[in-house]
Amino acid sequence: MPDSPLSDSPYEVLGVASDADATALRLAYRRALRHAHPDTGGDVTRFHAVQRAWELIGTPEARAAFDRGSAGGMAEPQHEAWAPSAPRPRRDSRPMARAYGHPGGWTRERYLDLIREWAGRGVTLDDPYDPSLVRSAPRDIRHVLADALAEEETARALATLGIAYTVWHDIATDAAGPGFPPKLDHLVLGPTGLIAIQSEDWGGPVAFKRGELIGEALAGERPIRLLAARAKAVTRAARVKPTALVVVVPDEYAGAPIEVGGSVRGAAVALVRRSRLASAIREGVPGSPVLGGADVMEIRARLQATIRFA
Repeated sequence: MPDSPLSDSPYEVLGVASDADATALRLAYRRALRHAHPDTGGDVTRFHAVQRAWELIGTPEARAAFDRGSAGGMAEPQHEAWAPSAPRPRRDSRPMARAYGHPGGWTRERYLDLIREWAGRGVTLDDPYDPSLVRSAPRDIRHVLADALAEEETARALATLGIAYTVWHDIATDAAGPGFPPKLDHLVLGPTGLIAIQSEDWGGPVAFKRGELIGEALAGERPIRLLAARAKAVTRAARVKPTALVVVVPDEYAGAPIEVGGSVRGAAVALVRRSRLASAIREGVPGSPVLGGADVMEIRARLQATIRFA
């Protein structure tokens, strides 16, 4: 199962309630398997999801373990990843990109505020990342946690860019619409440009249409417009302009490794798969200009003097 708080549980994949009896569960599995089978016009990804769901809850033993949140370490492997992880020792000595700020920090704090408010005043949450708690929360709260995880994954990828790059995370900006975070997730500066990045996980596929991202999971959101406003607000104070605007999503939600969607105020716009992000930045976003060494140094100095963090 995808390791996102927005991914369907095995019960949701099979289309049954979590208290369905064994007979209803078996019938739902057969029906879902038949509809998802590629030979009958189904989707391979969905077919594998149905099979995986049955592995997790298809037998009384597996189902009981899943409902307890263990399943021998198989049912909810994403649980440990949902909670903040301790710093891991580096395995090599290659120089890392210079980084500032706390990726995902603001969003995690927002999640904790929301989940506690939703649970109710006076209720003690022993583990705000407990799978059963997260699964039962409203989608907008799960989305906040999914975005925090996405920001942290992006930060790990950006760290591998090398010493030629500087990365700022969680940059404060007042260019946010109602209900949207008052920050820019990431800003990357290096020889391939000044790139503003938004890390997202909407729990569904997105694609470009007329320069904006569309998809059922967006629910009317206009990510490119908002990213452009955030980037402008952050870079304007330093009297510089971004060369590219990038939205990065989990691999399964982008139809291609990198999809270019035109430009906004001279900045190339792209949708990038998470696994492709570091190489896309090293190679340069198509349509964005490269920067000379002197330009990079001057822009870095200006940004360091003006950036403030959320």
